[in-house]
Amino acid sequence: MSKEITFDKFIRWAGVAILVLAVLYVVNYLSEVLLPFFIAWFFAYLLYPVVKFIENKLHIKVRALSILLAMGAAIALVGGVLWLIIPPMIDQFDKLGDVLTRWLHQTTHTNNLTLLIREWLQNNQEQIEHFLKSKDFSDALKTTMPKVFSVVGQTANIVLSIVASMITLLYMFFILLDYETLTANWVRIFPKKNRPFWHALMHDVERELNNYIRGQGMVALCMGIMFCIGFTIIGFPMAIGLGILIGIMDLVPYLHTFALIPTAFLAMLKAADTGQNFWVVFGLAFLVFCVVQVITDMVVTPRIMGKAMGLNPAILLLSLSVWGALLGFIGLIVALPLTTLLIAYWQRYVTREKPQYHELKAAIEKTKQQENNQETSSTDTTEK
Repeated sequence: MSKEITFDKFIRWAGVAILVLAVLYVVNYLSEVLLPFFIAWFFAYLLYPVVKFIENKLHIKVRALSILLAMGAAIALVGGVLWLIIPPMIDQFDKLGDVLTRWLHQTTHTNNLTLLIREWLQNNQEQIEHFLKSKDFSDALKTTMPKVFSVVGQTANIVLSIVASMITLLYMFFILLDYETLTANWVRIFPKKNRPFWHALMHDVERELNNYIRGQGMVALCMGIMFCIGFTIIGFPMAIGLGILIGIMDLVPYLHTFALIPTAFLAMLKAADTGQNFWVVFGLAFLVFCVVQVITDMVVTPRIMGKAMGLNPAILLLSLSVWGALLGFIGLIVALPLTTLLIAYWQRYVTREKPQYHELKAAIEKTKQQENNQETSSTDTTEK
């Protein structure tokens, strides 16, 4: 028997929809301010197990010191990865300079680029003066100057980004300092009768989020190892560094496809340095991409992510696209939690899977027990 939709229910659901839209609008409007906070929460969530490991296994009970050690370890790990990627990339740029020097010598029979430019300016002096006095040059100048100021503005944005990074680190430190309190007491913003619902729902979200991060991390690790092996076999430049970069990029599903850009650049450098055909070098690298992608999609992802979440990576990619379009860069960060929240709600209250209901009862009983204990302790404190 279908439930009757009353005017009161309609107004209530319409109010909820308007509230959700208003929250999305405010988040989008304040995205620049909220972005460091959301990034800090995400990294705090990732670092919290490391902090607990340091406290429990290394017996460092001072939370602030444990946080600093965990952050130091994370920074050292990132620094190590950059050390494997950046120095080889600098060497490739040095090779690019050598290639350009050889090309200059072959085409102009000189190695002095400054002398070549000076001779060209002297030979074309009249044409250059005529162009500088022409209307085309003034129009080009008018068009170019706003772009110059835009570059200056982007430089200022870089400075602001550095400041935002420092703010993010401060956010992360203070979040980790009271992580248990913040994660346990946020549910108090809701009325008592609704708290079991949010407890159970967040339990599902946390479980799915943990499963996804572990699963996607394993997929990215396997992909990075396969690319390192494949590039080493074909003798591709920066085989290890490029494989690590692709593995890191694959932490976001299918983002590693953008690694074809540096791959094409490195293939061009190898072709110019060794005299090989560019399309042969790039074709071999592209073949490695195809083989690794097929193995990942047909074997690795179904085995790992299928067990971890039971969710197709295409759904995750769609969620990134949708939330990114709605909320910009913040949407990319919160896409996974929001998607798992919607899926958890659907599984618990729409499809009504049995395990979900057993967990809900346990969560309700646990919440009631916690509230009763807190009320008892507060009563005892008042009496004393």
